[in-house]
Amino acid sequence: MIRRKLLDSKGSDALPLAIVRRFGLAGIAVAIVLLAGCARPRVVIAPSPPAARIGYEETGLASWYGNPYHGRRAASGEVYDMMEMTAAHQTLPFNTWLIVENLNNHRTAEVRVNDRGPFVDKRILDLSYAAARVLGATGQGVIPVRLRVIGGSTLAPTSRERAFTVQVGAFSAQERAVTLQRELGSAGAEANVRQAEVGGRTIYRVRVGRFASHAEAVVTARRLAARGYTVILMGE
Repeated sequence: MIRRKLLDSKGSDALPLAIVRRFGLAGIAVAIVLLAGCARPRVVIAPSPPAARIGYEETGLASWYGNPYHGRRAASGEVYDMMEMTAAHQTLPFNTWLIVENLNNHRTAEVRVNDRGPFVDKRILDLSYAAARVLGATGQGVIPVRLRVIGGSTLAPTSRERAFTVQVGAFSAQERAVTLQRELGSAGAEANVRQAEVGGRTIYRVRVGRFASHAEAVVTARRLAARGYTVILMGE
């Protein structure tokens, strides 16, 4: 009866008729083992995100986030610090470095991917509060940007172990950087313009001072911020 029932069964779970006819009850046992193996769920391991190609670009909208996310865990496992130069991207590997340009005013900022998002149509990046300030985006909330991959790292930055400078601006146009440099000079802050090739793109950074400690840099940064400048501490 068992044999007849097995032979009459249909569908994807039916035993192979050839095995039953040739091997009898032994064939039934073999077929059951085969079916049990086929019925096991497959374990699918999602691959790690591929390394970002240097020079990869995207154009779209960027937003920013600060409180109440400050102090919470980011998707990378780090504690999110809204005063660090970081950003969230949907797919780029963590610790990928980007140069982001605000297409409204052509200010640029270098940020590190350490979180996931934003999950809103047409938005490609969620900036930290510090990065948004550098780009002049905190008032607008959402800005058009172009991002470009400039590097990757397996480790978080350790800028506190290095010298510091205060960056007041970064531009793709040299004349804008020189204008800011002169303006700072008139305000009593000796600034310099540093040209850099980043990911195949030339940018001009306006920086004030070179400090041996974080505390010294903070004093100058606060003084400039009190005068209305958007500043960010940078490790050298």
